[in-house]
Amino acid sequence: MQGEERHMAKIIYTRTDEAPLLATYSLKPIVEAFAATTGVEVETRDISLAARILAAFNDKLPKDQQVNDALHELGELAKTPDANIVKLPNISASVPQLKAAIAELQKAGYDLPDYPAEPSTDEEKDARVRYDSVKGSAVNPVLREGNSDRRAPKAVKNFVRKHPHSMGEWSADSKTNVATMEADDFRHNEQSVIMPEDDTLRFQLVRPNGETEVLKEELPVLKNEIVDATVLRAEALDTFLRAQVARAKAEGVLFSVHLKATMMKVSDPIIFGHAVRAYFSEVFNEYGEELLAAGLNGENGLGAILDGLDALEHGTEIREAIEKTLKDGADLAMVDSDNGITNLHVPSDVIVDASMPAMIRNSGQMWNAEGNTQDTLAVLPDSSYSEIYQVVLDDCRKNGAFDPTTMGTVPNVGLMAQKAEEYGSHDKTFKIEHEGRVQVLNSAGEVLMEHEVSEGDIWRACQAKDIPVQDWVKLAVTRASATKAPAVFWLDPERAHDRNVIEQVKKYLGDHDTEGLDIRIMSPTEACQFSLDRIRAGEDTISVTGNVLRDYLTDLFPIMELGTSAKMLSIVPLIAGGGLFETGAGGSAPKHVQQVQKENHLRWDSLGEFLALAESLRKLAETDDNPRTPILGDALDVATEKVLEEGKSPSRKVGEIDNRGSHFYLAMYWARELANQDRDAELAKVFAPVADALEDKEAEISQKLIDVQGSPADLGGYYWLDDEKVNKVMRPSEVFNEIIDSLKK
Repeated sequence: MQGEERHMAKIIYTRTDEAPLLATYSLKPIVEAFAATTGVEVETRDISLAARILAAFNDKLPKDQQVNDALHELGELAKTPDANIVKLPNISASVPQLKAAIAELQKAGYDLPDYPAEPSTDEEKDARVRYDSVKGSAVNPVLREGNSDRRAPKAVKNFVRKHPHSMGEWSADSKTNVATMEADDFRHNEQSVIMPEDDTLRFQLVRPNGETEVLKEELPVLKNEIVDATVLRAEALDTFLRAQVARAKAEGVLFSVHLKATMMKVSDPIIFGHAVRAYFSEVFNEYGEELLAAGLNGENGLGAILDGLDALEHGTEIREAIEKTLKDGADLAMVDSDNGITNLHVPSDVIVDASMPAMIRNSGQMWNAEGNTQDTLAVLPDSSYSEIYQVVLDDCRKNGAFDPTTMGTVPNVGLMAQKAEEYGSHDKTFKIEHEGRVQVLNSAGEVLMEHEVSEGDIWRACQAKDIPVQDWVKLAVTRASATKAPAVFWLDPERAHDRNVIEQVKKYLGDHDTEGLDIRIMSPTEACQFSLDRIRAGEDTISVTGNVLRDYLTDLFPIMELGTSAKMLSIVPLIAGGGLFETGAGGSAPKHVQQVQKENHLRWDSLGEFLALAESLRKLAETDDNPRTPILGDALDVATEKVLEEGKSPSRKVGEIDNRGSHFYLAMYWARELANQDRDAELAKVFAPVADALEDKEAEISQKLIDVQGSPADLGGYYWLDDEKVNKVMRPSEVFNEIIDSLKK
C-alpha cells in the first residue's frame, strides 16, 4: 500500500513560455530522474500562450490538433489537497504578443482566425471572446487558490551580502519624481460595500433618457465579501497626461509611463492609449480622425501605429509628424535605445512592478534616445499605489542608495486567492460608451454603489472573498510568529476598499493568538517609510498587502535587496491544503530567447526553479507517506547554495557558463549531497555512482556546454517550439544525458 501511495505522488511542472520554457527542456529531465528514485512522478502541463490559444479553439480544430485545456485542469486541481504545482513564469499576453503567437500557429498549420480588433460578425465576436480569455494574465488568477508567501531565502540573502550587486549612486539633486492623479482616478472615486448576505449583483448603465444597458448580470457574491466599484474619468486623465508631457519637457527629464497592461488587461491598455495620444497630441489633433478610423488609437502602442501608417492616405505625413514630435517634444524613456524602441512603443514592454525598482536601482534614471541615463518623470496615472514609489525616491534622495551587504529584508504576505481585488477585475471592467450613471444593484433591486460617467470613462468593480481574507490574516500571523519580525498591513484608511478590509482584519486577528507579536496597520506611504527605515538599519519587516501591492513589493524590495525578484522563494499555501510553488519573474525572458537564437547562450537563471522544487518536494512529505522526498528537497537546497557559492550561476556572456551549465553543476552537487547524507543509506547508495560519474566527467561535460555556444540556435519557433530541435539545443551533452537518464532505469 505504501508503495502504491509513493507511486501516485506527483509534482506537476508547468510548461510555460520564452526563457523559462527553454530552461525546462534542460532542467526537467534532471528533476524527473532524481524524483524517480523516491517514487515521485514529475508530470508536465502545458499552459503556454500558444497552448492556451489552441485550447480556446479545441472545438474548431481537427482531433489531431486539439490540446488539453491544461489551465482549467490545474485550476481544478488547485482546489484539492493533492495539488503540488511548480509554476514557472508565463507570458501575460498583450495584443501584439497575442497576434504574433496566432500568426506563428497559423504558419504551423493551425486553422485559427485572425484576432478581430473590431468584431462585427457573430463569428468574429466569438473569436474575440475566445482570444480575450487568453489575453493578459489569464493564468495566475486561475491557479492562485491561496495567498502568497514570498521571501528571500537565507542562502540567497547571505550570498548577496558577500557578493553584492551594483547599486547606482543617488544625488540629492535628482529631478526624478512620480506623477499621479490627485482626483477623478480609481482611488478617489472608489466605493465599497461588505455584503451582508449571499446575493447576486447586476451592473447597469442608466442613460439620461432613462434607457438601461446591462453591463453584467448574475454576478454571485458571498456573505462578508468586499465588493468595490470605481471609475477613472477620461477627460481628467487626458488633462493630467498632457500636463505631465509638458512638465517633463520643462524640467528636462524623461517622460515615462508605468502601467500593468498585462494584468490589468482591460483598463491599462486603454490608459496606455491615452498616454500615447497625449504625447502625440499635435499629431492626433491634425490626423486623429484618420488614425482612429484605422483603429490606430495608441492602445497597442506607437509601434502598432507606425506599422499601420503605410495603409493610410496621409501615412507619410503622419510619420513625419511623429518623428518631429519625438525630436522636439519631451524626451522619452527608451526600452531599446539602439533600435529606437520607446517607452510608448508596446504596452507590455514597461511593466510598473519591474520598471520602477529597476529605475530606482539605476540612480533613479532610465535610458534616453542617445543610450545615456537621465532623470525621469515616472507617470503612474492612478494614485492607488503610486505614492509608495515617491516615498522610495525621496528616501534615496535623502539617504543615498541602499547597501545590499547590510540591508534588511521585506518578505510579503499577499492577498491574492480567488481573484482578489483589482487583478480579478477583468470581467467587471468596462469602457463606457455613453453618458449616464453606472449602478451596482443587489437582487432586490437596491442600488449599492453608483457613479456618474461620461463616454470614454473606465469603470470597474472588483471583489475580495471572505475566506481568502481570513486565510490571509492567518498567514500573516503565522509568518510573524515564525520570524518574530513586525507584520505591517499596508492599508489606506482614505480608500473605501481599504477601510472595509481594515474592519475585517481587526475582526479576524481576534481569532488568533497574537500575544508578543508586533502587528500593525499603516497607510501604504507610512508602511513604506517604516520598512525603509528598518531596511537601512538591517532589520526585517513583513509586508502584508493586497494583490497589487503584493505584485509591486515583491519586485521593489527584492530588486534592491537581491538584484532581481527571480531569486525570491514564492510559496502559495493553497486554501484546500495543496501547494503552488512559483519560481520568480520572467520580465527579461524575451531578450534571453533572442540571445539563444543569435548565439546559443541562455542566460536565464533557474534559481527560482531550484528553490520552488525544494519546497515542492518537502510538501510531498505532508501528503504522501514518503520519507525520501524531504531528503531530496533538503539536499537540493544545499546544492543550490553551492551553485551560488561556487559561481556556477549563468553568465550573460557567450562562451561562459549558461543555464545548461548551471543545471549540470546543480545535478552534480545535488547527487553528491544525496550520496553523502546518512538519513537513507539505500538512497545514498543509488546516488554515489551518479555523483562519481558526474565529477569524473565534469571537465568534458562543462566544456561541451561551452563549445556549443557562439552560433545561432534553431528552436523551430518562438511561441510554438519544435520539441526535437529544442531538446537538441538544451541537452547537447550525450555523456551528461546518459548519466542522468540512468537514474530512471
